[in-house]
Amino acid sequence: MKRRVVVTGIGLVTPVGIGSQPTWDSLMAAKCGVGLITKFDTELFPAKIAAELKGFDPLAWIEKKEVKKMDPFIQYAIVAADFALKDSGLVITPENASRVGVNIGSGIGGFSTIEAEHTELMKGGPRKISPFFIPATIINLAAGQVSIRLGAKGPNTATCTACSSGAHAIGDSFRMIQRGESDAMICGASEAAITPLSVGGFGNMRALSRRNEEPLRASRPFDRDRDGFVMGEGSGILILEELEQAQRRGANIYAELAGYGMSGDAYHITAPCEDGEGACRVMTNALSDAGIGPASIGYINAHGTSTPFNDKLETMAIKKVFGAHARNGLMVSSTKSMTGHLLGAAGAVEAGITALVLRHGNIPPTINYENPDPECDLDYVPNQARETKVEYAMSNSFGFGGTNACLIFKRCQT
Repeated sequence: MKRRVVVTGIGLVTPVGIGSQPTWDSLMAAKCGVGLITKFDTELFPAKIAAELKGFDPLAWIEKKEVKKMDPFIQYAIVAADFALKDSGLVITPENASRVGVNIGSGIGGFSTIEAEHTELMKGGPRKISPFFIPATIINLAAGQVSIRLGAKGPNTATCTACSSGAHAIGDSFRMIQRGESDAMICGASEAAITPLSVGGFGNMRALSRRNEEPLRASRPFDRDRDGFVMGEGSGILILEELEQAQRRGANIYAELAGYGMSGDAYHITAPCEDGEGACRVMTNALSDAGIGPASIGYINAHGTSTPFNDKLETMAIKKVFGAHARNGLMVSSTKSMTGHLLGAAGAVEAGITALVLRHGNIPPTINYENPDPECDLDYVPNQARETKVEYAMSNSFGFGGTNACLIFKRCQT
């Protein structure tokens, strides 16, 4: 019999708040975190906007000598993990350390450090490369650093599946607990890819919004005038625990993680499948895993990137999977309209948001939804949060290479 798994801690570090409560408050107020890029000179870049972290000082949580050894994506993960563990009340001891694991992914890894160290190499030769360069940049060092810092000695791994990384890390951690390989997992993802190389690369693919004169209105999922995504940065970490352990210690349970689906498009390196077939299968797989029908889902936190193809095809897939329910009682929103697209960390942040939806009984809006698109015709909770309780909620994540993930959360009845 599969063990049941619940969310007992949430740590969010996002462009709209450092911490879960500030992030949630901003989402409920329809606050947008997008602005002009301040990290580098964007004069020659077609896209000049992003959702940067505001007010994040790693020295408030991490010693100065350690900060120098970490790319920002690792710093964000450490802080989000600290928030999540404190929120959960889980204490890692020598007795339980081997039963607490870490799975923290990233889609990009340490781009800013790679760029900086390459500059040093070009200016001064190989002797100028920092000895901390490799452990500062490789993706699994977010999980490694968190494991070392917190003393978690269980499964230690990292997921790198583009924009599905965070959702896959949480879903894979869910499976580890179900199978009895661990009793608790510190899981999610982190991203810090607002760098010249990354923004330039995505910009030259014409994936990014160029609404530079109106940053707050640039990320507009499902709107007719959407013109690309807006890059964000940050981290989302959840504490997952086996239900009976969480109950024994009197944990504060946000929601139960009830289902997990995966699928592959086998179609194109960057574009989603034109008939939405991969997205349909991943949602269907998650519903089957949860043992529920489509009508049980009250809310979907959509992948909703604000790109012309994704939003149209995700809408199409939702209508195919949910049938009449898609237009009769199902709410869909994209919090990327406020946070921007956190790439590999998006699914982890949005999983945390979805668990908070079930806890608080409020649905975050899709802001900047002003001009309806005939091909995007669902209830996207436009522009204003909505107070309503749902029993089950879904979170979708789709990534380059056709990698898809879907998580289903259940309102906790225990």
